[in-house]
Amino acid sequence: MQSHELLKEVLQKVSAKQVAAEMALSLSLIYKWAEPATEGSGAANPLDRVEQLLKLTGDRRLAQWVCERAGGFFIGNPKTNPQAVHLIPATNRIVEEFADMLGVIARAAGDNTITKEESKDIRSRWEELKSVTEGFVRCCEAGNFGPVHQHLTNRARSA
Repeated sequence: MQSHELLKEVLQKVSAKQVAAEMALSLSLIYKWAEPATEGSGAANPLDRVEQLLKLTGDRRLAQWVCERAGGFFIGNPKTNPQAVHLIPATNRIVEEFADMLGVIARAAGDNTITKEESKDIRSRWEELKSVTEGFVRCCEAGNFGPVHQHLTNRARSA
C-alpha cells in the first residue's frame, strides 16, 4: 500500500478538518497528502518523509521510535537466502531461544526482585527473541529456514 492510499483510508475515519486544525495546517494540504505526489497535485506527506529519513540516515531507531509511540515495537525483516535448511533444526533452535529467554527471566526473578541491570538484560534478550521469532515466521512463510539457522548459529558462536 502506498502512503497516500493509507492516508486516504485514515481520512475516511478521521476528519481531515480536525487533522488540519490540530496540526495547524491547511485543509488543502491534508487532502493533498491523500493523493499520489507523482500526479503533480499531491504533496510529500509525513509518511513519505519518515521513509526518506530512514533511507537517508539508515538509523532504525527512527522506526522504533514511531512504533513505540503507536504502542508497539519495530522488528526488521530478515534478509532472504536461497540456501534451504531443514525445518526441524530451525524449529529446535527457535525453541532453544525461547527457553533461553525464560532462563534470563527466572535468574533475574530468583531473589524475588529485579534490578535495573537485570531489567536491561531481560529487555535486550526480549528484543533479540522478537527479532529471531519474526525471522522464523517469515522463513516459514517463504519455506526457507537458512536465515534463521545462520542467525542462531552466529549468535551461539558469539555467546
